[in-house]
Amino acid sequence: MSEVIELEQVTFGYKDNGFSLREINLKIKEGKFLSILGPNGSGKSTLLKIISGQLQPSKGFVKFKGKEISEIPPKERAKRLALVSQNTTIVYPFTVYEIVAMGRTPYLNFLGYEKKKDSEVVHYALQQMGIEHLAGKSITRISGGEAQRAFIARALAQEPEVILLDEANAHLDVKHQISIYKTLKELNEQKGITVVFVSHDFNLPARFAERILLLKEGRIFKDGTIKNILTQGNIKTVFDVNSEILQRENSIDVLLRV
Repeated sequence: MSEVIELEQVTFGYKDNGFSLREINLKIKEGKFLSILGPNGSGKSTLLKIISGQLQPSKGFVKFKGKEISEIPPKERAKRLALVSQNTTIVYPFTVYEIVAMGRTPYLNFLGYEKKKDSEVVHYALQQMGIEHLAGKSITRISGGEAQRAFIARALAQEPEVILLDEANAHLDVKHQISIYKTLKELNEQKGITVVFVSHDFNLPARFAERILLLKEGRIFKDGTIKNILTQGNIKTVFDVNSEILQRENSIDVLLRV
């Protein structure tokens, strides 16, 4: 199984606040489910934007299947990688269907006409996110959690090889958080979609991810299996909180202690 994403010695800094990602080395194999954890300001969102090609590193390189991401035309990149941002603001009252259909933009001809295949993919994405009943509603007239599911459906409509999600479960209740993770895991296992999910939560990644990357102050602190990463020591060092780790046969539960 080959690497779909490869970062070597990636460095990136923001001039306005002094924050920087430093010497990031990361390889992600095709069809894997990786969760990135870290406190606020550790660089999680910035790392996803660099992987997606939205930001260019000042040093190092990012490759997608062996080719530098910056050399892949934006339209082709949109067919292969989808990014769901943490905060997406829509002012114009597009319907939920129209929002999800925007994911088909890279596949449309120069006239922008939607084909039968495009419609089928959009309806499938709506179904996967459980929002078919909202298709005709304005995105500005539904709840934040429903809108977030629409944005994830838009990413699915791109039919990407890699889906990057930045706190995509932030506005969802617990039921829908679990549902989103289950859906992503099914797509990961059944269609081989590589999933990279940024989260503040410990327990959902522990149930669904194969690998966890811990970020601290712009650097990779630890990278490995769930049992090796979600330890009391690592959680204390990175998040400065005490925890209790309950190891079960096939899973880990993390209980935070005040």
